Amino acid sequence: MSVVVITGSAGLVGSEAALFFAGLGFDVVGVDNDMRRVFFGDEASTIWNRQRLERLLGSKYCHVDEDIRNYEIITKVFRQYGSAIKLVIHTAAQPSHDWAARNPMIDFTVNANGTLNLLEATRHYAPDAAFIFISTNKVYGDTPNRLPLIEQEYRWEIDPNHTYAMGIREDMSIDQTLHSLFGASKIAADILVQEYGRYFGLYTVCFRGGCLTGPNHSGTRLHGFLAYLMKCTVTGTPYTVFGYKGKQVRDNIHSADLIRAFYEFFKAPQRGEAYNIGGGRYSNCSILEAIQMCREITGQELNWTYCERNRIGDHIWWISDNGKFMNHYPNWRLEYNVSRILQEIYEVNRERWKKEMVK
Repeated sequence: MSVVVITGSAGLVGSEAALFFAGLGFDVVGVDNDMRRVFFGDEASTIWNRQRLERLLGSKYCHVDEDIRNYEIITKVFRQYGSAIKLVIHTAAQPSHDWAARNPMIDFTVNANGTLNLLEATRHYAPDAAFIFISTNKVYGDTPNRLPLIEQEYRWEIDPNHTYAMGIREDMSIDQTLHSLFGASKIAADILVQEYGRYFGLYTVCFRGGCLTGPNHSGTRLHGFLAYLMKCTVTGTPYTVFGYKGKQVRDNIHSADLIRAFYEFFKAPQRGEAYNIGGGRYSNCSILEAIQMCREITGQELNWTYCERNRIGDHIWWISDNGKFMNHYPNWRLEYNVSRILQEIYEVNRERWKKEMVK
């Protein structure tokens, strides 16, 4: 028996990973207590996705409805499966800048302490397993906002002669910058994951993602850009654009593309690695561009307003340079661009969203 332990298993990336690795023959142990509902309200609950996994995977999926901050429970899970655990995918997190500022204690204990619990359990009970951590590009704070950016009609762009013209690399400093409290807690976890690789010899990696997206995202106002934008377009829910004239740029990576990157790492794991990962130059958009794409796909107008004040720690322009990862794992390629992602989000979710409106 080969086991993969996935935290946040009912979330966007966790559920995609569960389906993918179960399809390869793994038994999946999913740890998820629907904290997303606590963070963002009923509309962000992932219960529907957990039920979908249980229905699709049957006995291949074992759900653990517990909190990653509970070290006793985490060690119990790892002790139970021991060396059968071949892979740990840690996606559970508090993912919002704004929410972190409301409750820094919970944000830090979920993001940092929870990660430490999983690393310790892996070290003691499954030291040969690959450990994959979903970090964030917010570890770089607002340093990207100091780049030489040029305002265009619908987006900001970087000076084409700059060294980061094809995307931001891992050599960008994480120091001397405003991170937001969320960024700080994720940095703590990111460094822990690297150190458990270098110091204890575990096979660990940090994937510093931009916008992670896909049709199984429970998008909400504070987190889940493309999914929430499309949901607002379909349902007529008012949407607020915060700062930068709506021209801020994000690269967007489909969860399926991300999981294939995980698989490449799993097949040839390394110790203490960190990679920027995202849609890169292949899959990126500004908010204004995304609004236009939603309009074209749905045939509906988005009810949106503009707020001059940007979110603290928000990036004006972020495009990942995937070059380091692709150099280490040359078989990996992106398959989804933003237009295809939005089309899929719309097709998969529109009926469910309409039913929710009726309720």
